[in-house]
Amino acid sequence: MKMAIALVAALAATVSAATLNGDRGAVIPAREIQAQLAQLAPQTTASGSSGSTLASYGNLALKLSVRTTSGGAEIHAHYDDLMIVEQGNATLITGGTVIDAKTDSDGETKGTGIQNGKPQAIAVGDVVIVPAGVPHQLLIPSRTIYGALVTKVKE
Repeated sequence: MKMAIALVAALAATVSAATLNGDRGAVIPAREIQAQLAQLAPQTTASGSSGSTLASYGNLALKLSVRTTSGGAEIHAHYDDLMIVEQGNATLITGGTVIDAKTDSDGETKGTGIQNGKPQAIAVGDVVIVPAGVPHQLLIPSRTIYGALVTKVKE
């Protein structure tokens, strides 16, 4: 893993809800994160997913993601993902081959699923790291609201 991913876990707890400048640090209280997750839940029920950006700083973006349906498979060409599960549970599939893969002009690959990947159960409190270039997909169980704090680090 790149050194940036190791530092992101420590930084995730000190990023403000805006663009950071210079060497300033800030704290996003847990109650604010939980309140924003609760606000996103109704939107998620209608569309299957919703999210918001808490902060951005150079090559780092801190986001909230809430899902009630499984996502498609994807490969990020230029972004490492670090996720901290805040609510619910899911199955993360990594590796393998993306089915019906289509790559966008920005290098992001999306598909309908993953063949021959490794499934792993994830739940509240788990920390997930998916380096750029690794196929991955989240499978959300029926009637589950899954929420995560997601840090994207551009390589």
